[in-house]
Amino acid sequence: MAKINSVEMYNGAENKIRRLGLQGLVEEVKSLVLETRILVRERKREGSTSFNGAAAIRELLDATFLKTSTWEPKKSGDVDWSKCRVVNGTRVCVGVEVQVSARSELLYKDILHLKTRIVSGDLDLGVIIVPSDRLQSYLPDRTPSVSYAKKVIAEQDADRLPIVLIEMEHDGPGPPLGKKVTNTSGRKSRRTGAKRPFEEPDSPRS
Repeated sequence: MAKINSVEMYNGAENKIRRLGLQGLVEEVKSLVLETRILVRERKREGSTSFNGAAAIRELLDATFLKTSTWEPKKSGDVDWSKCRVVNGTRVCVGVEVQVSARSELLYKDILHLKTRIVSGDLDLGVIIVPSDRLQSYLPDRTPSVSYAKKVIAEQDADRLPIVLIEMEHDGPGPPLGKKVTNTSGRKSRRTGAKRPFEEPDSPRS
């Protein structure tokens, strides 16, 4: 199963988790990450060419959240996953952003989504899941890593928000984890009615 290398709490998130009784939801997020089996070809990218696709990891994590049937999936312009429960008569909610894509700038949007929902009172806590620096080295070069995420959180003053940053590591070595062709949503092709398959990453030129 996947591993969690570190969990970093911002702006009193640990106290808020304890005070509002959010421990169960946070532990559930961590357990879903740990339940996801992620094997990658452990060969570092050469230039801009990688042997694994970031979108494939994102899809594996989304599938784990989806199968619970209790985490609410993303709506347009919103956080990726959210869940609420009643603790001591009070409704508390956690939002999760899974940032494993070949577009590191999307992390800025993720933080904006969390900030908007937290400031409006819709969420009590935000969670961001990103690859470790080691895992990122096997993925496309624009995939965010935990080091990059920490820089963006500080740059966007998101360290003033109750946010939990989870650093995810893969299980171990495996075959190349394929890249998506174009359709990352899993929707069927309009022309054929069939799902578009994974394709193997291009091998670096010698």
